[in-house]
Amino acid sequence: MSDVFYAKDALKSIAKLFGLKKDLATSFMTFDKKVFEEGALSTKVKELIAVGAAHITQCPYCIKGHVERAKKAGATDEEIAEAVFVGVTMSAGAAMAHSSVAMEALEKS
Repeated sequence: MSDVFYAKDALKSIAKLFGLKKDLATSFMTFDKKVFEEGALSTKVKELIAVGAAHITQCPYCIKGHVERAKKAGATDEEIAEAVFVGVTMSAGAAMAHSSVAMEALEKS
């Protein structure tokens, strides 16, 4: 992946944030770990959901991290590709839904 899109080592600077507010950082990390534990949904399914969501939030670090975690949880390349397309369609669907604002503005102008 090109470093032009994002700096792979940029997350190292988060150490400063964690150092400034260790209690909040620890709480976040504990929460993240808990959310992705096996439950009503398997860890694999949760990671696939995260892959799709990461494409909606457009966080390159989340995309990379959750794809890696999904693979580790047993997701296939095909499952990951489908999860990406779920995120793509959700973004496109949101844009389509928001077109109602534009169409309403046309009617009022």
